[in-house]
Amino acid sequence: MESLHEYEVVRDGNVFGSSLSNNVVFASEYHEARRQMASLLARYEAVSFDSVFRGKEISNEHGTCYACENLLDLSRPLIDIDRFRNKILSDLTLVKGIGAATEKKLHARGFGTLTDLLAHPKFREGTRDILDCISGASTLEIMECLGRRHAKSDPSILGTACLHEPEDFVFIDIETLGLFSRPIILFGVGTVEGHGLCVRQYLLRDISEELPALMATVEHFSRDNPALVTFNGKSFDMPYITDRLAYYGMGSPGRIPHFDALHFSRRRWKATLPSLRLTALEREILGIRRVDDIPGQMVPEFYAEYLRTGNIGPLVPIVEHNRQDVHSLAILFFRLLEESYGCS
Repeated sequence: MESLHEYEVVRDGNVFGSSLSNNVVFASEYHEARRQMASLLARYEAVSFDSVFRGKEISNEHGTCYACENLLDLSRPLIDIDRFRNKILSDLTLVKGIGAATEKKLHARGFGTLTDLLAHPKFREGTRDILDCISGASTLEIMECLGRRHAKSDPSILGTACLHEPEDFVFIDIETLGLFSRPIILFGVGTVEGHGLCVRQYLLRDISEELPALMATVEHFSRDNPALVTFNGKSFDMPYITDRLAYYGMGSPGRIPHFDALHFSRRRWKATLPSLRLTALEREILGIRRVDDIPGQMVPEFYAEYLRTGNIGPLVPIVEHNRQDVHSLAILFFRLLEESYGCS
């Protein structure tokens, strides 16, 4: 278990350390997690897996894994798509060769929108290309078009989510046995269904179940008009999933729109919050307080203890931690979307 440690334990209140890296654990969290581990092992001794996790086995061509399913509360965002369209049409800097200073001059000459620029002798061709893209391209192509002129955290990139129905979004969070090239032991997938968020968790009872769980997760990317939502998933979750697919000789998932809520959260709250961890945003922005949660960095130790002893106790907080991550991700993302493009 000691070989699985890929984090540093820092003193409580070390905001500097915790804000620069996700691979640190406060000393109080660490010691509480160790006490919780001992308590769980005692409480769940001789308790069967099926008596605690009320899910079901699912099978595909790659084998069998275990799936837990929960329907959680989630309010749909009230979006005014015209706010997004008007923002894009009024952004002259989308045209190559137009920066903030040039845009200001064009405004003074009466060019207020991209449509107006079609009459400009110098910028009409570039403007036509932008208008063709935003009027007829896919969400992914529009994101890439906007991304050539703006940062990945720009509100206009977030706004392309307005082009999707809530049911299109696939919220993903994974738990792994380490930071690099180790098995994924739990895949959390959230989708909007009815009046709530359905969280499906593909849990490995044994490492041999990783491939069927991996493929069950990837199947969600083939939904009608899917859009992926993660928290730091562009840097961690999706590269990790792609790496595990490659390990099994499988191709990468198809390219779909990917909204990383960390990027938009950083732009929105970096100046006011000392930490941008998901748990910090839960507490400070969403008012969510977790009970008996374990640090995500210590998930490998808890799972390793389950494998070593066969005691399902250490699995319980892992599953609860992941479920809350997916739930909070969905709430946070819709909150960000409503703040920028909600109905007035």
